[in-house]
Amino acid sequence: MAKPPFLRTLLGTLILASGSVLAAPNPYSTMIVFGDSLSDAGQFPDLTGNDTGTRFTNRDADGKYAPVSPMILGGKLGFSAEELGPSTSTYNPTHQLPDGNNWAVGGYTTQQILDSITDTSKLVIPPGQPFAGLVIRDRPGYLPGNGLRADPNALYYLTGGGNDFLQGQVNSPADAAAAGARLAASAQALQQAGARYMIVWLLPDLGQTPNFSGSPLQGALSQLSGVFNQSLVSQLQQIDAQIIPLNVPALLKEALADPGSFGLATNQNLVGTCYSGNSCVQNPLYGIGGTTPDPTKLLFNDAVHPTIAGQQLIADYAYSVVSAPWELTLLPEMAHASLRAHQDELRNQWQTPWQGVSQWQAIVATGAQDLDFDEQSSAAKGDGRGYNLTLGGSYRLDDAWRVGLAAGVYRQKLELGEHDSDYRLSSYLASAFAEFRHDRWWADAALTVGHLDYGDLKRTFALGVNQRSEKADTDGEAWALTTRAGFNLAAPGSAWQLAPFISADYARVKVDGYEERSGRATALGVDDQERTSRRLGAGLLGSVQLAPATRLFAEVAREHEFEDEQQDVTLHLSSLPDNHFTLAGYTPHSNLTRASLGLTQQLAPGLNLRGNYTWRKSDALTQQGLNLALSLDF
Repeated sequence: MAKPPFLRTLLGTLILASGSVLAAPNPYSTMIVFGDSLSDAGQFPDLTGNDTGTRFTNRDADGKYAPVSPMILGGKLGFSAEELGPSTSTYNPTHQLPDGNNWAVGGYTTQQILDSITDTSKLVIPPGQPFAGLVIRDRPGYLPGNGLRADPNALYYLTGGGNDFLQGQVNSPADAAAAGARLAASAQALQQAGARYMIVWLLPDLGQTPNFSGSPLQGALSQLSGVFNQSLVSQLQQIDAQIIPLNVPALLKEALADPGSFGLATNQNLVGTCYSGNSCVQNPLYGIGGTTPDPTKLLFNDAVHPTIAGQQLIADYAYSVVSAPWELTLLPEMAHASLRAHQDELRNQWQTPWQGVSQWQAIVATGAQDLDFDEQSSAAKGDGRGYNLTLGGSYRLDDAWRVGLAAGVYRQKLELGEHDSDYRLSSYLASAFAEFRHDRWWADAALTVGHLDYGDLKRTFALGVNQRSEKADTDGEAWALTTRAGFNLAAPGSAWQLAPFISADYARVKVDGYEERSGRATALGVDDQERTSRRLGAGLLGSVQLAPATRLFAEVAREHEFEDEQQDVTLHLSSLPDNHFTLAGYTPHSNLTRASLGLTQQLAPGLNLRGNYTWRKSDALTQQGLNLALSLDF
């Protein structure tokens, strides 16, 4: 939107320097932006000489422009300032600099946005300005200049629609619906050329801007903005791509309803006043000429454009959605960690001396686990802690066979991401197992089923100067089968044993879909997630009798994971439940090493105490555990 004079100098804050911000995970190859002045990275020349180009937001004390939201988002994702820079500015060619990936131009209507994708990108002075219609520079649009192909791994960012209203092209609901359809046509053109991932703004409520607030047009503009968005949202639903529709009007409505929680001024008219005084009433306290100038306290820089505070809120909002799968796809991994810990406890229990034929052996065990996820390109870094209680027993059928049952309760807490999102899981697992020994041959197997209770899911992220948390809970289910078969190299009854073995494991976890409870613009709905693991392994199991009542045992194995494809999750904004999108998340690694070391001490005939340490490691996952168990024969 380019209603205010586009060459006027503005005062504000620049937070994006020439270098990129080192980011967390990022599965995208680059970021490509289309739109109007709300996303313009500086296409028009800055005649003051303070900056490389004019942006439609406030300047800082040094005369530099604050960044717009795609620049902030791109910085969070780790893209360079050059990538995020303007595509068609006059500054780049005159300074022998490459053009950037931001094709947004102040003053663009939805038709011009579409043209910048499919036809020609023109840096043209918008209506209402001196020399309106003058083309300062033009070049082939994104698709013509790229062999008519869109980068399928890029993240595309689209804004637009405001100038259709401001330039008099929208005067009825039909006009508003047509403008919304034209912006959707830009997304359609990108999808048909191969684009898969897009962020598309819903149009902010134009009636809630200084340009129209309190005027006779306020109600009509608010209504027509809603018609535009209804058309846009319905058209986006028909496009076969992963489109994130940012509910910007809902977010700004929340900011106006509770400005203090967003770091905005609480005692000022945030819609009727602005920072610069450009085509609007300058705020007497925080405006550029006010008693305490501060654009971060105000939502609008001029009649229609946000300050850095507004741009930061929208960028944080977008990042909260884009980054959500990097945490949410680890929910099934929490359950797999509980299954593995339970199976480790069973294997260690099987090292306890067998009871006599036709006798029972009862077991009670407790333990603690540590879980560390290293950062991936599409998964968050995190640390987890847990503890468990296991009860069970076995019955010896004859010389060769022992069977049993075990049940465990596992509590886990996992903190993920830059803002320590907090996810908690209670797993209730039950297993039936069998062991076989004959001469030097041995085998064991266990079937486990479980109920998962994700009783406290708290996704936390930055939103302006503060943080916000979205909360939910859900359930799930798990089942697993593990088996090993080996051969003892030493004769039965030897003081030491060394047994090579092979293993096979299958596990499936399902996490039920859920809705984050707040219903706010940032709340998400999450579809069901399933994660299957199929592993084959080989290893060595050994033990040595240190004393008549003391035995040391150890195990090491190397496993290959066959289900190592990247995990995806399907989401929707709770405020836009019909617009679903699927984004990439955690990738299980192909190989895993596990090891354990333990000690069994006979306290009395038939009474044994066992302690052990377990360790598992893949490229991005480290799981450790300590367990203590007591068994009694009877």
